[in-house]
Amino acid sequence: MRFVGTSLVLVWCVGEMSVVRGLVSLGRSQSTWASRAWNALKSVAVDDEVDPGTVSGLSIVKYPHPALRAPNAEVREDELEEMGELSRRMFDLMYEAKGVGLAAPQVGINKRLMVFNPEGKKERWLDEVVLVNPRIVDKSLAKATDDEGCLSFPGMSGLVVRNKWVKVEATSPKGKKIKKKYTGWVARIFQHEYDHLDGVVYVDRVEDKGPLQPALDDLLDKHDADAHGPPAL
Repeated sequence: MRFVGTSLVLVWCVGEMSVVRGLVSLGRSQSTWASRAWNALKSVAVDDEVDPGTVSGLSIVKYPHPALRAPNAEVREDELEEMGELSRRMFDLMYEAKGVGLAAPQVGINKRLMVFNPEGKKERWLDEVVLVNPRIVDKSLAKATDDEGCLSFPGMSGLVVRNKWVKVEATSPKGKKIKKKYTGWVARIFQHEYDHLDGVVYVDRVEDKGPLQPALDDLLDKHDADAHGPPAL
């Protein structure tokens, strides 16, 4: 968080998500400056996302990889220890990618597992959250709109409407039952990752996809090229 003139601007790099949110308290005469500043900060946040390649044996799959749309199986009790080990590796990858959240399908594993750290900093390990088989049991009627991005959709972002709070039940990798209410920023991270577990990606929720289409087309072209190899000479 930092102050810019009379504006309060929060810049978030969202683990799997990059979210830039401006809370601007400016007069009408300064609105153009505020808009330019917000757009510049959004650009910086997207650029801050990196693809670290393979980390701890895992890598981030990119759209339109089929794992992002495939069904995600419930984790069985006898798989909990394995999920604990996987979650540690997911955190390693997430931090290298400068993110704050990651879902198992994003590393090509179709299990209902997510990890996040709202601080996005390895040294703040006490803020790490691992949720196995999470489910939403209640949510607010009130909604909030913010700019979101995703490590599986590099170089782009779009406005997404989310519930302001959610009540969640889940299990820890040690088998402990978890009941939490997430609000604001943390609620947004959770809902973004939870969507992944249902085969939903944030782009599905962006109303105006026009600005994203060139980047989406580039990802489709790259996927086709990787799948079929270079054209014959």
